[in-house]
Amino acid sequence: MLNRRNFITTGLAAGSFGLMSSNQALASRADNGKDALIPDYDLPPAHMPRIVKINDGFAPWEVHVDPNKFFMYWTMPDNRAIRYVTGVGRDDLYHPGIFRVGVKKEWPRWTPSPAMLQREPELYNKFRNGMPGGLDNPLGARAMYLYTGSGRDSLLRLHGTNNPRTIGGAVSNGCARLVNTQIVELYEKVKVGTRVVLNPKIGGPAPHSPI
Repeated sequence: MLNRRNFITTGLAAGSFGLMSSNQALASRADNGKDALIPDYDLPPAHMPRIVKINDGFAPWEVHVDPNKFFMYWTMPDNRAIRYVTGVGRDDLYHPGIFRVGVKKEWPRWTPSPAMLQREPELYNKFRNGMPGGLDNPLGARAMYLYTGSGRDSLLRLHGTNNPRTIGGAVSNGCARLVNTQIVELYEKVKVGTRVVLNPKIGGPAPHSPI
């Protein structure tokens, strides 16, 4: 599990080790569809992906979310990781656990969960039959669906957003999000079956879906 000692957050230069910028990642894609419509976000430097050094004990090619510092890490060999700034679930809607990526979708359709419909019907009832993928869709340009060890869809996602103001805070209904340009970059790296660790908030419950 993540704690204050596990990850060393001293950043290396973003250009080191071949890290592409989000716009380079988009430009490298051959299609000229919806991806071409993603805005060039004017993000503060602190919200750009960085390669950082991490301590021993983390396997490469995993996703780790630290909800206390609002960081998402893509681990790599040689004690390195790409660190993204993420938005996570608000209050008690954040659910820590250990999951696997069960499904990946580009420009996914979004349907509010039964819990969301019950909690805030005034906001979500009009979408109960789903919303097509697109720039206004809450899941953004990409979504990775998190499954439990028993193969059940947890209803949690790693996904995009077209609202950079939601990054770096506890704002969502439980999922972890990146801006669209960055989720496109991460999506290309993550394979189905990838291990995803949503670490606990300080003082929060322990993970509920260990694998």
